[in-house]
Amino acid sequence: MQSLRKLKVGQSAVIRTVGGKGALRQHFLDMGVIPGAEVTITKFAPMGDPMELEIHGYELTLRLMDAARIEVEPIAERTNSHKHISEIKESAHPGLGEEGIYHSEKEASPLPAGTPLHFALVGNQNCGKTTLFNKLTGGNQHVGNFPGVTVDKKEGVIRGFSHATVTDLPGIYSMSPYTSEEIVSRNFVLQEKPQGIINIIDASNIERNLYLTMQILEMNIPTVVALNMMDEVTGNGGSIDINGMEAMLGVPVIPISAIHNQGVDELITHAIHIAQNQERPRRQDFCDKNDHQGAVHRSLHAVIHLIEDHAERAGLPVRFAASKIIEGDELILSQLKLDQNETEMLEHITGQMEKERGLDRSAAIADMRFDFIQKVCEQTVVKPRESKESIRSRRIDKILTGKFTAIPCFIAIMIAVFYLTFNVIGAFLQNLLAAGIDKLTELTSAGLSSLGVNATIQSLVVDGIFSGVGTILSFLPVIVVLFFFLSLLEDSGYVARVAFFMDKLLRKIGLSGRSIVPMLIGFGCTVPAVMSTRTLPSARDRKMTILLTPFMSCSAKLPIYAFFVSAFFPGRGGLIMSALYLFGIFLGIVIALFYRKTLFRGEPVPFVMELPNYRLPAAKNVCQLLWEKAKDFLERAFSIILIATIIVWFLQSFDLHLNMVENSKDSILALIAGWISPLFAPLGLADWRICTALISGFMAKESVVSTLQILFADDVNAAITSLGAITLLVFCLLYTPCVAAITAVKRELGKKYALFVVGFQCAVAWLAAFAVKILLSLCGF
Repeated sequence: MQSLRKLKVGQSAVIRTVGGKGALRQHFLDMGVIPGAEVTITKFAPMGDPMELEIHGYELTLRLMDAARIEVEPIAERTNSHKHISEIKESAHPGLGEEGIYHSEKEASPLPAGTPLHFALVGNQNCGKTTLFNKLTGGNQHVGNFPGVTVDKKEGVIRGFSHATVTDLPGIYSMSPYTSEEIVSRNFVLQEKPQGIINIIDASNIERNLYLTMQILEMNIPTVVALNMMDEVTGNGGSIDINGMEAMLGVPVIPISAIHNQGVDELITHAIHIAQNQERPRRQDFCDKNDHQGAVHRSLHAVIHLIEDHAERAGLPVRFAASKIIEGDELILSQLKLDQNETEMLEHITGQMEKERGLDRSAAIADMRFDFIQKVCEQTVVKPRESKESIRSRRIDKILTGKFTAIPCFIAIMIAVFYLTFNVIGAFLQNLLAAGIDKLTELTSAGLSSLGVNATIQSLVVDGIFSGVGTILSFLPVIVVLFFFLSLLEDSGYVARVAFFMDKLLRKIGLSGRSIVPMLIGFGCTVPAVMSTRTLPSARDRKMTILLTPFMSCSAKLPIYAFFVSAFFPGRGGLIMSALYLFGIFLGIVIALFYRKTLFRGEPVPFVMELPNYRLPAAKNVCQLLWEKAKDFLERAFSIILIATIIVWFLQSFDLHLNMVENSKDSILALIAGWISPLFAPLGLADWRICTALISGFMAKESVVSTLQILFADDVNAAITSLGAITLLVFCLLYTPCVAAITAVKRELGKKYALFVVGFQCAVAWLAAFAVKILLSLCGF
């Protein structure tokens, strides 16, 4: 035998042992890395690490250091070909959207008419869950957070059924407590007890997806399975015996294509039916008493009898609880509150199973599930030929993840995104909107004057609100365009590839390749970037990534950059902005190395993920995202930024005696800013107006420009030199994120880390700006 890491591309082997321990090892097993499974190495990342391998008919990525823990026996060719039926004989293959026929009406216990129905939408990542959620709810949805964590919670009313709502749970691979998303999803189902579950499955990757389905069925909640992407299966010559699969799983199975809205109405009908009648899964026992002399079967049923009363008191499905405590799930075990004798009996039962089965307890349970999945596929699935999507993805990957082309392509793509955003599409739309706002401002000013409105009110409306908020609104197109491109990259599957080939590079600074996703999102907005770190399974990686996201320049700073570039460096916007972004990334790397040696010693967690096929993002999903971002921006513009603008206008227009001043240097604002301006004197930024703008930027970064517009009017060039402008740009690039971002950090990590981010970012910004000023002065700038 040898370790998996020693295999070369194209070589196959049988897994004999899986090393590691605890939740990490369980995650390997849940992903299908189990003894007896056959694997083939498909490729290595451009830097040689991690590797991609094919197992159970799908592709996984694995670091070499983790592959070294897996012992394999090389084979000349794959013998386990995952047999499937060649054709469906007993029943015609239902067309897309044709209703299934399987319902357990004999065991139904209908709810009273009019009872509110709540569903959980559960599925793997990249299975079309978001698309289906949008089809189920239309535009009638609400985005919030699950209690106690910053995991997105999307809820919506199912169209056509005002008494039925659905919650879109995070995309997960199993119900094991490895990531925060898996814990949230599991707790929601066990504690909230929805009336029904809609389990969406990628029909083109059915073996991978059914693993989660089996755990859902063990929870004994009315469930309907939605076989998504059936158009791809049938389009590639495959089919599925829907009735046969329903009989084997014990729940209704509905073939759908969410992106084409096929079968969704039938899915809703079945979901409402099983929830209203409380038709629970007819099958929860997937262990065969004839497999391996019934070792797993006897163990599971013995544990079920042992914990039955405890599970009932704890409100846990007994079959689910039994399988989980055999795996060693401490969270479930603590809820059962077994006494010492029962705990010893549990150990005796599982120990005997391990001895008879020849596998450890976790591997035995995982193997039992995959054995059943293989039987389902052998009896109900006509395997399609290699899909067009898979062939296309492999061809694209030769370039986008190629050894010598991956990183150059990534850099080129990001440059193209920023160029199109800042210099072409975004800039054009911005200028167009700015011209419209200017015209509206002129008309408003003329109208107020003709009506003889008080001069103070005119100043508030024109110089305060229109000048401040209007300037910010003009940057809406730039932000929307940037999010448009980032959404395309993420939904197409490219961001997962970036995580794959950037993993080795990020590991050098103490992070996982998965951290690249929050960091890329950070270029859009720090708030969702901080929240997206929930996908990182390690608390260490989450904390470190969150503390580094402020170094990724968010889109809210674009108005600041654009303002100073247009005033001091016209025609060189792309160069200046690219330099700022690169400088922020460079400092982020330096700080990451500092963190790795001080606050976050140790290694990042293993990199285990599935690379999805490239897909064209659904237009409706992209538009939905852009609308949410635009709405969020507008809400801030007419709330926080509007309030900040009015406050700044008031403080700048009045003195301590509430007399309106003719010169803003006599205002309350000048007095306050004067207290902190000495701190900025070494940077050449001692002007009180600049200090005021930076203070307002803590409320919202866009407020920096609106404040400068109010205080400087058109005189900013006379007050600041080109060197001062560059120094100020560097400071704005790095200083504390806005209140919303700090609030997100506080919710994720606590008050201590939130205060640390504020202080640390300000200190780094001051030092970096001072260093840039000295360096450019020495160069004669």
